[in-house]
Amino acid sequence: MTSHPRAAIILAAGQGTRMKSPVPKVLHPVGHRAMLDHAIDAAEALGCERIVVVVGAHSPEVRAHVVDRLGEESIAVQDPPLGTGHAVRAAEAVLGDFVGQVVVTYGDVPLLRAADIEAVFEAHDGVTVIGFEAADPGAYGRLVMEGDTLTAITEAKEASAEVLALKTCNSGVMAAPVGLLFELLAEVTNENAKGEFYLTDVVELARKRGAPTRAVMASEDSVMGVNAQAELATAEALFQKVQRETFLAAGVTMSAPETVHFAWDTRVGAGTVIEPFVVFGPGATVAERARIRSFSHIEGATIATGAEVGPYARLRPGADLGEGVRVGNFVEVKNVRMETGAKANHLSYLGDGSVGVGANIGAGTIFCNYDGFNKVRTEVEAGAFVGSNSALVAPVTIGAGAVIGSGSVITEDVPADAMALGRGRQVNMPGAGAAFRERAKAIKAAKSK
Repeated sequence: MTSHPRAAIILAAGQGTRMKSPVPKVLHPVGHRAMLDHAIDAAEALGCERIVVVVGAHSPEVRAHVVDRLGEESIAVQDPPLGTGHAVRAAEAVLGDFVGQVVVTYGDVPLLRAADIEAVFEAHDGVTVIGFEAADPGAYGRLVMEGDTLTAITEAKEASAEVLALKTCNSGVMAAPVGLLFELLAEVTNENAKGEFYLTDVVELARKRGAPTRAVMASEDSVMGVNAQAELATAEALFQKVQRETFLAAGVTMSAPETVHFAWDTRVGAGTVIEPFVVFGPGATVAERARIRSFSHIEGATIATGAEVGPYARLRPGADLGEGVRVGNFVEVKNVRMETGAKANHLSYLGDGSVGVGANIGAGTIFCNYDGFNKVRTEVEAGAFVGSNSALVAPVTIGAGAVIGSGSVITEDVPADAMALGRGRQVNMPGAGAAFRERAKAIKAAKSK
């Protein structure tokens, strides 16, 4: 907790029509996480005691998402939408008797982190906004500064040529003591071309009553908003760039980092090698000195020290690989714990079960874990050897040290150190192959006449 209580208001009521998607804009993912969740993450990392998300009446999906994460008490509704100032005022009643500082952020600014916002809380008696130096200021509102003092936020369409020449622009993020902010917003009018209540008008009103106004700077990338699919792709690229740089700096080896894609919560230990074209979904944790080979997809999985995955492997949620485990090409693992030194090197599906220490799963092995209604488990105990092209029909246990003959369908438990075969007997019929060929040739010749 901070010495001055903090709250956050996250604006997420926009309709996002430029996304041209049935998915609400703020629920589109960056790094496999909804943009809105990135904003909530930042608010939580700032130590905000209260977080209010302003949603629109048009988007029940956004409301449900917030309720699921923060609870109904964190919802404020803006209806109808009448501008950013109006949206912030919608949160006033929800904040109730909160006393402290409040920051206004946005559900479509996914790259803004707590570290970028922290500086707005350094002053406790006025209005602080986050600005940035734009490579192309274009239609951004400009911050007019006198030293450290913010004197005005001027919209581009209303700016003089001198102001348009400025490159210091407004991100829209603003902080102030909660009482001051709502007092100022009560004075904002909608006497403008759009007939909307603008949050930016707060700066001028604060100056009129002698309250301090200032700006702190963040990078242009960190404050970028997403309004269309192309911008979403740009945000994803920037997110991935930061992730890659972070892992490289932490001692992870990537020969082609631009081809590796991470999720927001990926964890990788130092000394791990990630080959080209690897994708991490949410919930992946990789320990030190592992190796992830090319074209593997890892999600909801834990990989221990010294394990090797891929190429072309898929680890799904619940995959848990112990030290030195080998999961090879075209192997899929889901909800299976593989103990130290276990191997499944080729063309197998392991779903719902366990593989014991040093056990070997042969090529083409299938854990038949689904009967059309329920998932059931296959347990392969330590040191067992499962021959190629075997189907283990769950629920079934392969005892420690047992051997399963290739091509078997195993439907009953196999005792420790036993050998099990579950296939039809081979029958050789001398001369039958030659006779078959002669009959087939005759039939083909008759058809061609």
